[in-house]
Amino acid sequence: MLRRTTAALACSVTALALLATACGGEADQGALPAPGKTGEVTFWSFVKGSDKVAAAFNRSHPDIKVTFETVPSGQEYYSKLTNAVKAGTAPDVAVVEFPHLPEFAAQGKIEDLSGTLGPVVKERFPEAARQLVNLGDRTWAVPRDAAPLMMMYRKDFFTRHKIDVPTTWDAYRNMTEQVKKADPAARGGVLYTDNPGLLSALSWQAGGQWFSAGKDSWQVTVDDAPSKKVAAYWGDLARKDLVRPLSQLDPFWTSVQKGRTVAYVCASWCAGAHQATVPDQKGKWAVASVPTWDGKPASAMYGGSSFVIPKGADNSGAAAEFIKWITTDPEGMKAWVSSGTSSMFPADPKLVPVTKAAFATDYFGGQDIYSLMSRSYDAIRPGWTWGPVMGATNTAIVDQLPKVADGTVTLPGVLSTAEQATVAQMKQRGLTVTAP
Repeated sequence: MLRRTTAALACSVTALALLATACGGEADQGALPAPGKTGEVTFWSFVKGSDKVAAAFNRSHPDIKVTFETVPSGQEYYSKLTNAVKAGTAPDVAVVEFPHLPEFAAQGKIEDLSGTLGPVVKERFPEAARQLVNLGDRTWAVPRDAAPLMMMYRKDFFTRHKIDVPTTWDAYRNMTEQVKKADPAARGGVLYTDNPGLLSALSWQAGGQWFSAGKDSWQVTVDDAPSKKVAAYWGDLARKDLVRPLSQLDPFWTSVQKGRTVAYVCASWCAGAHQATVPDQKGKWAVASVPTWDGKPASAMYGGSSFVIPKGADNSGAAAEFIKWITTDPEGMKAWVSSGTSSMFPADPKLVPVTKAAFATDYFGGQDIYSLMSRSYDAIRPGWTWGPVMGATNTAIVDQLPKVADGTVTLPGVLSTAEQATVAQMKQRGLTVTAP
């Protein structure tokens, strides 16, 4: 089938509030009746288990044939998807992580799903997930997984050295001091030098709001007071050598394997990654709620993904059917976690029993980690908005994070630098930025 191009490819908007009327030259996609739910669907994803999900869907939907194509993760993928939309060779279904969704919506790269999948999103997902895919009063994606924060810790180490599991950030600092005193080679936390995701999640948890969209402009406050508080806290822990600056990949997992990292803040997906990477530490680890500033429940997301229909898709009707199945159907969710090693937390709360049943509890000593994840999901702070140029924002943060470890910059200073880079990029794209 031939790919079609649209007039929307070159357009952009000034704010999320204008998404509903931006990218002119076509009828309102959200108001159109859905095309027939048959035919062929091309599916792009880098998410683990996507091949099994496509195969399972094909077995249960004989009138639709999904062809799965694996793609690289990270910025390379988003550039590939952008180029495919421009060239008229876009897939019918694609994964987009939550932080990148506003940029794709604002630039007219994805279809408005309000009239097709909008009711599904409204019915099946709580506000914590809806607020990330409903932009400018339109629905642009369907959430797959949430990634509520939690804390991993070496239960045997804490017990042996009589260290309490912290429930506040003050107590977390005390814990890191006790860990270092108990074992000078061990640390009770990590400052990632190559990933801005945890810093943004902890800012969100603290009440920070990096972006807000008005009627025709944006406000950017990456270095707002709650975020600076978080940055100062973690920067101080790093400066005092109470947490270890590490890359998120091999150096981090090596430190876990060798007992040099005995606690760290992460999210729901970490449980599966942890047991798969250090299987020999079975029974030694446990999961706890993420500490908070005042001891009251508060959380955020560190990760999470959604599915979209890119502009130029050949078969949006069948694509919508596929997206609905892989995000809200119990059989679709079973396919995602069929390996038995995933600790994915579904954005649709009704599907938690499916993922919980598929995840063995023996690694964490029989602990019901999904109940903890559910409480964290329920405690996610409302009101967070991702910005329209998160690629630029994240790059500005990552470029500076290694310098925090050697003391040449401060972590609050990193946020200020990222805000400046973000505003400059937004203005370069023609977006209006106003003072808060």
